[in-house]
Amino acid sequence: MADSIFQLQPHASSRLHAALQKATNALLAERCAEGHWTGRLSSSALSTATAVIALTQVDPKAYTPQIRSGLEWLVQHSNPDGGWGDTVLSKSNISTTALVWAAFGACAADSILPEAVARAAAWLEIHAKDRTLVEAITARYGKDHTFSVPILMVLALSGRLGEHGWKQVPALPFELATLPRSFYGAIRLPVVSYALPALIAIGQAIHHHAPSRNPILRTLRSLARRSTLRILEAIQPPNGGFLEATPLTSFVTMALASTGLLHHPVTNRGVQFLLESVREDGSWPIDTNLATWVSTLSIKALSHQPDWSDSQSQAVLRHWLLEQQYQAHHPYTGAAPGGWAWTNLPGGVPDADDTAGALLALLALGTPDPQTLSQGNAGVSWLLGLQNHDGGIPTFCRGWGALPFDRSSPDITAHVLRAWVRWLPMLQTTLRTATSRAIQRAIHFLSRTQAADGSWSPLWFGNQHGADEQNPTYGTTHVLLALQELVASDFALPPPVFERGVKWLLSAQHSSGGWGGFMGGPPSTEETALAVEAIADLEKEAAHRGTLWLMEHIEDGTWNQAAPIGLYFAKLWYYERLYPLIFTVAALGKVNVSGEASSS
Repeated sequence: MADSIFQLQPHASSRLHAALQKATNALLAERCAEGHWTGRLSSSALSTATAVIALTQVDPKAYTPQIRSGLEWLVQHSNPDGGWGDTVLSKSNISTTALVWAAFGACAADSILPEAVARAAAWLEIHAKDRTLVEAITARYGKDHTFSVPILMVLALSGRLGEHGWKQVPALPFELATLPRSFYGAIRLPVVSYALPALIAIGQAIHHHAPSRNPILRTLRSLARRSTLRILEAIQPPNGGFLEATPLTSFVTMALASTGLLHHPVTNRGVQFLLESVREDGSWPIDTNLATWVSTLSIKALSHQPDWSDSQSQAVLRHWLLEQQYQAHHPYTGAAPGGWAWTNLPGGVPDADDTAGALLALLALGTPDPQTLSQGNAGVSWLLGLQNHDGGIPTFCRGWGALPFDRSSPDITAHVLRAWVRWLPMLQTTLRTATSRAIQRAIHFLSRTQAADGSWSPLWFGNQHGADEQNPTYGTTHVLLALQELVASDFALPPPVFERGVKWLLSAQHSSGGWGGFMGGPPSTEETALAVEAIADLEKEAAHRGTLWLMEHIEDGTWNQAAPIGLYFAKLWYYERLYPLIFTVAALGKVNVSGEASSS
């Protein structure tokens, strides 16, 4: 179509502008007093269960109010089938249901809450099928022990595995944490790069309760206790929250408490973090917040509207964002200076997705000043240091690669490509040359990882309705946005990668105009908005139908209902209140700009 229907029909055009204005106003209203966005993550049954268990292990009498309100919240938010999902909108899953069932046992609540306990036990028995619970949980995660071992530890700790439960928990080689950090990728640890605190604390708990029968290994681990505890203490953030994550912090806290380290500094700080992060309703979120991430997403979404903010507000945002860049090696992962994390809180860790987002947001805030150029060059360089041998970009650490959440992924690679392409004209000569080479390698990675049907699947987002819980709509839209920028900057793409991606996305559109996370999946605001933004300049008829879907939901007030499409560490589901707002503003803003360009 040469022109958008929104230019051909004045009523439709005014309707688009009204919807865009409403969505924009809603997003701007979410800014905090400091001028950026904080967002609000969904409350989590999994987080609440682990926090309750940790506090019970440390001092059940001292923390009775928090424990009681947490248990009450869990009972109130069970699913009709008797199980629990990660959020109140999530399907029941075996991990979360097992942890809640363990929480009831750890708190001696079986007799107090018999109905909830019985329904949870029945759900687990049905869904474990012909396997034991230990076998079912182990099968869910395969070789990745990052989350399966903590769950089994909790079940043993709560008595749910019987008198000899600890013997059913696989040992973790926590003594390997004493090796230089550069060795971690080579020795293929059974946990992902960000799980070092769990490796140490849970490994020590298993060694304490069920030491190895091998006398040499048993002695080695006993000797490594003090040194690894010092490492654990050194990498704990000052507020006590490892990665700002309630589950990880809870696992570490309960593990140490179970070994008698009730007053160890790591335990004390972990408890303090839990007490400060509990919500008024008695629940805990999966993480404190994604402030940096949602701020950069918001800035990029609003960038289609040049008059969305005044220069002073943009200067405040630019200053805040520059302050979030890490200027020293990170004590947790050892990451070099130059990256950004998902939050401005001390538990954050620099990663590729947030660094790419920050780099793009800085450019969206106006012409870079010398300070922005300097820090932007450092961010681009930091991302170059993260690129894997396969040409793709991982989340945290280069070269680990053995487990899913450490591998290169298409969505992150696409995001980084967009940042590299945008920053390329502003880079120093040597850095520009290196970045151009990295871009070519990343393009080939995306070509190799395209599925047979033309789609790409992301790492940090999913869809609970899919058989494999994948979200190719999210992955494909992000890759298509990157490929469009590459084409506009005269980078050659292997044919027909781009065309196949567009074809898949169009085939996934519902007759209603919306998109779900996969072909045939139920439409959501987030996924529809992402698709509309990706094809606004490519397929105007499909974009128009998707835009109508969004406008109808804005007009009936259902557009801002978040869907649990986010995947957190160890494949834990979450939803973020701001996602539907951010993605809708980006989509409608892009359609509006595309329409204006067509009419001119």
